[in-house]
Amino acid sequence: MKTYTTILLHIEQEVLTITVNRPDKLNALNHETIQEIGDAVQVAEKEPSIAAIIITGAGQKSFVAGADIAEFSNYSVEEGKKLSADGHAVFKNIETCSKPVIAAVNGFALGGGCELAMACHLRIASDNAKFGQPEVKLGVIPGYGGTQRLVQLIGKGKAMELLMTADMIGAEEAHRLGLVNHVVPQDQLMAKTMEVITKIKAQSPKAITGIVRSVDAYFTDGVDGFKTEIEEFGKCFGTDDFKEGVSAFMEKRKAEFIRS
Repeated sequence: MKTYTTILLHIEQEVLTITVNRPDKLNALNHETIQEIGDAVQVAEKEPSIAAIIITGAGQKSFVAGADIAEFSNYSVEEGKKLSADGHAVFKNIETCSKPVIAAVNGFALGGGCELAMACHLRIASDNAKFGQPEVKLGVIPGYGGTQRLVQLIGKGKAMELLMTADMIGAEEAHRLGLVNHVVPQDQLMAKTMEVITKIKAQSPKAITGIVRSVDAYFTDGVDGFKTEIEEFGKCFGTDDFKEGVSAFMEKRKAEFIRS
């Protein structure tokens, strides 16, 4: 794969790990970093040898501690809109990626970092992780989908409180609210993430893609999620994965799906 300036890539056991590598800035997101993450995800999605993606941050303090404020401190209204639109496009591609994308949150996930984690399909956090959307302190609102995905994940009331107070919450509270799927000691974070990915990898890749499309349809304006589910369910019957899955069940053996 390509070499990037602000992210590191590592492939092992069919899993691509994307590490935001700006530790001196607590891995803050600038425009270049967002675009590089987006490009790496798109490349990985098209690469048959990659089954899943992990997104994490360099070091032990921070996943991504927000956006790089210095970069946009003098933006105009139109420049602000473009910044948000560009971020939305990248995070939407992560959310709709046909392969599982898991955020391994190893510290602060604030502002754009929380938004990046929420764009992933699952979130696994170290016990020192902190989540929050503190943008109101700067006189702005979240610009990369935070006002939408936070409500989807934890409900309107609590989301409104966090968005309007700029409060941070710890990993355990994030887990209780449904913002993260698992909380583990920091030295077990990547092992737990790989454990979850291994379970997903054992399932039908085509069915996983159908699940992503169907779930995303629920949150897409003008799209009937039930109709999407019917379409995706029907498509499964024309796949080799379905034939293998049913044959394995009937023969009382473990299914062996072929990634293509």
